[in-house]
Amino acid sequence: MWLAGGLVITWLVNENSRLVDRLLLQGDPAATLRIKVLGPSETTALLRYEAAELTRHELQLWDSAQIGFGAFFLFFLLFGTSEGKFALALSLVLFLCTLVQRFILWPEMVGLGKVTDFLPPSAGQGYRVRFMVMESAYFGVEIGKWVVIAALAAILIGRGRARRSSDRSWNKFNVIDKTDNSHIDR
Repeated sequence: MWLAGGLVITWLVNENSRLVDRLLLQGDPAATLRIKVLGPSETTALLRYEAAELTRHELQLWDSAQIGFGAFFLFFLLFGTSEGKFALALSLVLFLCTLVQRFILWPEMVGLGKVTDFLPPSAGQGYRVRFMVMESAYFGVEIGKWVVIAALAAILIGRGRARRSSDRSWNKFNVIDKTDNSHIDR
């Protein structure tokens, strides 16, 4: 689910950035009249701002959901399973990466994004470069989390299959044998 959610949010972020160009190219008559009133450059800036705000909102919701997923998964592995230290360490790395994204990278990205939203293309190159670096770091951590999730899934699935194929005693969990050679499963 976590990987699927990451792919969906990546798709939404890309769609938000393409939405402005798509709206401007459609040539809807009602929109064209309003674009003439505002002017094409002002309309484009306003629509790009709205797309950026929508992206920021979606990413903030996704980050909060990931913190919940990470905490649940870490505590589930810690208290609900008998997984080894390596699987627990991977889930802790996953949770810590999520916290770094949300509380270190995200605020910086939002601040730089709001500074550059209405700057003309010729101004603010330093801010734009810093924003691109922060955005690259954010999505680099996201890709790193995908790798950790895939590795963790491979470990957990592999161990689950190995347990089932090598030991069928899990079917007889907590069996009580009675004196008349019958048993009760609890």
